[in-house]
Amino acid sequence: MESLETNVKGYDYGKTAKPSPITLKELELLKATVLFSPTDEENLRKAGGVLIEQADAIMDIWYELIGSHPHLLIYFSKNNMANLEYLTAVRKRFIQWVKDVCLRPFDQAWLNYQHEIALRHHSIKKNKTDEIEAAPIVHYRYIIAFIYPITATIKPLLANKGHAPEEVEAMHQAWFKAIVLTVTLLAYPYVRTGEF
Repeated sequence: MESLETNVKGYDYGKTAKPSPITLKELELLKATVLFSPTDEENLRKAGGVLIEQADAIMDIWYELIGSHPHLLIYFSKNNMANLEYLTAVRKRFIQWVKDVCLRPFDQAWLNYQHEIALRHHSIKKNKTDEIEAAPIVHYRYIIAFIYPITATIKPLLANKGHAPEEVEAMHQAWFKAIVLTVTLLAYPYVRTGEF
């Protein structure tokens, strides 16, 4: 299995993230809601074996999408000028996030780190990890809307390693469910207290 240890700046999985306000029981209910099963967990691990080898290609696709839309690039910019240092730092953490989604168990440490990621998109912690100036919040509408490109662009890459079409579809469905789950968890700081 791919090593999950990393020296990526600003990535501190299992170290400084505070406990998630979402409980493991609530996470299990969310998993049930998106129909995420033990079979999906196996297929997600299999997808990780395919996707991690293509991590740079994934980032190229996603960054081309972000870069081609000024309304998305603004979240990495100040005064309409993209911060390349910030984009580079986030890219490395984004690759690590793909690994985490595919290979880590969805346990308390994972849940805690999803909440840390949510805070880093919200005005509570946006820009603090890299100590830069950029848009002060990622508006949640774009986090939700990004579910589609993050899901659709993965399927052709899953087919690059010679798996049968039904295996590719099973891996893709597992990825899709995991992305919906993680984006749901990212909603927490954007929702009024008691309404999540």
